[in-house]
Amino acid sequence: MDRRTLLAGMGSMAAVPAFAQGSSPVPHWSAPVIDMHFHMRRDPAQNVAHQQGAGVTAACLLARSGSEDEVRALQAANPGMFPCYMIGYDITKPDAEKVLTAAVKAGARGIGELKYHVAADGPEMRRIYDLCAELNVPVLIHFQEVTQAAAEGKYNEGIKRMAPVVRQYHKTKFILHADAFWANISADYDEKDPYPTGPIVRGGISDRLLSDFENVQGDMASNSGNNALSRDPEFTVDFLKRHQDKLHFGSDCNCTDGRGGGAGQNSPRVAARIRGKCVARETLRVLSAATTPEIFRKLTWTNAHRIMGVPV
Repeated sequence: MDRRTLLAGMGSMAAVPAFAQGSSPVPHWSAPVIDMHFHMRRDPAQNVAHQQGAGVTAACLLARSGSEDEVRALQAANPGMFPCYMIGYDITKPDAEKVLTAAVKAGARGIGELKYHVAADGPEMRRIYDLCAELNVPVLIHFQEVTQAAAEGKYNEGIKRMAPVVRQYHKTKFILHADAFWANISADYDEKDPYPTGPIVRGGISDRLLSDFENVQGDMASNSGNNALSRDPEFTVDFLKRHQDKLHFGSDCNCTDGRGGGAGQNSPRVAARIRGKCVARETLRVLSAATTPEIFRKLTWTNAHRIMGVPV
């Protein structure tokens, strides 16, 4: 597929009508898909329904400490659909290292998503970076600089100070995610709008982190990832090609059915551009239009298995 065809495909996406809730056919993607950012639902059936509705093959569960029994039950009931999980815990608590170490030794393949009101280069996060290097597991970090309806305040503040951090913790595998990471894909980001639009100015912090550091990877989940990949189609084609071995598909979707249904994805707390839609479907559409089948497979399948240490 040539560059002109890819760009034309992305441009045509705007004309595609939104899926009708509960009635849309299950999409078939050009490669199997593992969702690397799937928060485990309380209702086990909804975990399965979302994957099936979005045409997703498998998911890496993001679970909270204390829910390991539920994780294992879900895995046992759905062999192959949930091949791995990451564990989260309040890293401001004194026992964080002890709890997270026990979770990894019990089967967790990574630590995260970490979303707390701390500095990304502060002492709380630095001890986690050391721990992840020691345990040889990745850490998934939510970066946010601008308050929002769904999450007030800042989380892991300081994405623009991360270069010295990832250089210092060169044995730590970083997976970077969320508003501040994806907004900073553009060099002109000014920390005002969490979801900026318009052409991307090359040389953004996030792009440079991916280019300059072998131990940095990107999680394309949520409205933040979808927005960044949708705002400048020509840039996206080049960006995905350059970082095809360092990016992971994820949804971070609130919908219950893989079609945009449910109160969670239709709440005013969800960004208007993605409200009532399945984030998994929307982002997989972008990736399908902006890449070749070979690159698509890396982004949706191969890269995730490699960093999680799970056989393909």
